[in-house]
Amino acid sequence: MKPAKYLFALLSAAFISGCGGSDDADVPVAATALIPTVDKVAQERGFSALLAAATKAELAPTLADPNAKVTVFAPTDTAFSNLATSLGFANANAMVAALPPVALKSILSYHVLPTSKPASELTAASQSAQPTLYNFDGQPANLAVSTQGGVKITDAALTSANVTATDVPASNGIIHSIDKVLIPPGVLNIVQMAQANPQLSSLVGAVVSANLQGTLAGAGPFTVFAPINSAFAAAPTGLTPTQLATVLTYHVLGSQVLASQIPFGTAVNTLANQAITFNAGTPPTITDTTRVAATINASNVRASNGVIHVIDKVLIPAL
Repeated sequence: MKPAKYLFALLSAAFISGCGGSDDADVPVAATALIPTVDKVAQERGFSALLAAATKAELAPTLADPNAKVTVFAPTDTAFSNLATSLGFANANAMVAALPPVALKSILSYHVLPTSKPASELTAASQSAQPTLYNFDGQPANLAVSTQGGVKITDAALTSANVTATDVPASNGIIHSIDKVLIPPGVLNIVQMAQANPQLSSLVGAVVSANLQGTLAGAGPFTVFAPINSAFAAAPTGLTPTQLATVLTYHVLGSQVLASQIPFGTAVNTLANQAITFNAGTPPTITDTTRVAATINASNVRASNGVIHVIDKVLIPAL
């Protein structure tokens, strides 16, 4: 498309919007015909990593469908690079090459809403759940959109993306630029879900030091009670590798236990072959061998091989 024609299309769209027209039916056919489809707009805007992933995932036809009306939260190339680095890949290209098409399709579908929603609709409420094209447990997975401290989107890894540009028009939908790749539930394994959350970087480092990353990335299913970084700051130091492995496996159950399935008041054995006890409350807590309770701050972070519950204390077994 010639730059002059594209500029004319954008000016036309802006003029129509300024006149109060928000429904696609109010836009003249001649004006919408000049605006490219989502895939072409994304290409012009430099979302190369997104398009490379969409091509491998065979999602590009959806973005190019002239009859579609979608909303795309488009991560920048920097956002893809940041995720690649956190997962241990050299760069975004290496990550896209390594991940299977089905995983990429799930991740990208989590960035797409099945209807065209401008920013004014997304921010109409202080926080709203937006169903995506990605289905998990038999229903569309939601994104939490919040307007507190700017427009933010919280994903299944409990991390937030900032919306950095809104209402980029396309003939078959709308694009909002974001500064982070959103992580859906049930796609990445437990280790990768922890790697994707900066608040769990100390846990990831400890798991690698104890050489447990292969175990926790295995088939499972597992339940991991994941201490946040500040919890590690208050934990014992100077542990031997064997002691560290015992501490970490003390945070793992050999089955998937969702929040609704936690057996309160019952001692439950861990992979360290030592028990922890769950205490009902708001929020619930966990008692370890020191009798000091850890609070479950967040629950049901769903991975492909189990579930993570986030806690505020490192659980201490008998060493």
